[in-house]
Amino acid sequence: MSIVSAGRSVLCQRAKGCVVLGAYWKNWPCLFPQHGRGPKHLRCLDLSGWQVQVVDEHAGHFLKGLIQADGCRVLNRVAGRDYPRYYFSNRSEDLHRLFASACQRLGVCCRRSSPVQTTIGRRADVARIDAFVGPKA
Repeated sequence: MSIVSAGRSVLCQRAKGCVVLGAYWKNWPCLFPQHGRGPKHLRCLDLSGWQVQVVDEHAGHFLKGLIQADGCRVLNRVAGRDYPRYYFSNRSEDLHRLFASACQRLGVCCRRSSPVQTTIGRRADVARIDAFVGPKA
């Protein structure tokens, strides 16, 4: 962050189970145009050119971030058997589109199960996502 922001001060604070990073620079919105005022489901959340390239190369990490931010892994019990599945919940159509696109890059089938929820439920697809996401901290 210091390199990108031309040496601006970067705050790095360790906390239990995480590291908090902060950097104040008026040009961050130029690098991350989807960041802005108001609820994210009312803003355009398209990736810029360099972001598309990074997500293409690291779709698993991108998907992990989306799931850790707005998703969960559950055990769906049917007829006494447990079936794991992932849910991604958000009101932003753009985020659901980005989620589905990352799934497609990884060869994972997902489906929109409600206006605010996308689901990954096929056993092989859940196993593929498990390899990227791991347990939620």
